[in-house]
Amino acid sequence: MIALQTILQKKELSLGALLEITQAINNNMSEEHLYRIYNFTLRGNLSLQKMALWVNDFGKWFCKTYFGTKTPLQNIDFERFLSQAPQNVLKVQESIFSETFAEFEWVIPVFHKGNSLAFLFASPMKGVELDTDFIRTLTNILIVAIENKKLAQKQLEQEIFRKELDIAAKVQQRLCPKNLPNSEKLQIAAYYAPHFTVGGDYYDFIPLSKDKFLFCIADVSGKGIAAAMMMANFQASLRTLTRQTHNLRDIVAELNYLVMQNAQGENFITFFVATYDYQTQQFQYINAGHNPPFLVTDGHLQRLEQGTTVLGVFNPLPFIAEAQILLKQETLIFAFTDGLNEAINPQEEQFGDERIAQLLKKYSLHPLEKLHHEFISALNNFRKETPLQDDITLISCKILP
Repeated sequence: MIALQTILQKKELSLGALLEITQAINNNMSEEHLYRIYNFTLRGNLSLQKMALWVNDFGKWFCKTYFGTKTPLQNIDFERFLSQAPQNVLKVQESIFSETFAEFEWVIPVFHKGNSLAFLFASPMKGVELDTDFIRTLTNILIVAIENKKLAQKQLEQEIFRKELDIAAKVQQRLCPKNLPNSEKLQIAAYYAPHFTVGGDYYDFIPLSKDKFLFCIADVSGKGIAAAMMMANFQASLRTLTRQTHNLRDIVAELNYLVMQNAQGENFITFFVATYDYQTQQFQYINAGHNPPFLVTDGHLQRLEQGTTVLGVFNPLPFIAEAQILLKQETLIFAFTDGLNEAINPQEEQFGDERIAQLLKKYSLHPLEKLHHEFISALNNFRKETPLQDDITLISCKILP
């Protein structure tokens, strides 16, 4: 009769432990709270004298909860035991853990769908027979529930991030002009392919008057949303400044100051900006550390290198040189970001400026959309299956005085 009562009492305690854990899970309690209840349950309901629970947390092992131990456990390199760790309940002294976890009596592995989730090290109170099967089941329920909770949270965060990314991409699409000129005296075309959904490249065309216009290309260091948001701020600043002045030196100096203020030295921007006046036929430009664009006139190629250093590193800029070129005949300006010339092939060779020059000599008289098509086709043939490492932007401006 006494033996039956003992059995019933143990069953009642086990059911109580199971009820406490499942209620805590159903109440959507935090991971920390769940481990705390698990700790109290093993100590109180299941009469453990000491315990330590090591858990596989997305590939890394941590001691999540413990009590009654004499030695510190948090700094143990648990991964080194895994190759020889047991899959069945075992006496600690008969396992790979015998030296490091010598103060415990039992090691209880917990697996789910063939994957190791946790290892529980335990010692019962004196005279208590450890129900290892029940403890293993209880631990499995807890760990799987916490893992599912984390996966659900991760999926939610990914969905929120995806929506934020979509918003950022739509914002960025609005940065670059949709309607570029295509007339008898001016043709402009652009190609933009971000490395991620959003990127840090930017190009623009801004009419300054009926006889004068500005166009530019820029590349912010870094990638993703942060780069896209910084470039959005840069675009807004540029357009505000062009309503106040057409002086390229003043525009570049002020943009440099604004980048310094916004980026706090963590990012910089390469920038090429140019204007053309149909009345004077003057083409003016400043290159702020950007890949020098090509100016093509009657088959002759010239690099547009004069200007200053990148924006956002020095304040004030150490020097600003504004270049002027008189354009009296049809001229093509081809500008690009370093995603083009620094793209690599399977042999890790770069696409390079020489290939760009050769393509320009061959296709500079073609329509601009055709020109860009040939560039992207040549780039894809060059890199084969090698993934692109950066955003790619091309902008071509054909001026017909």
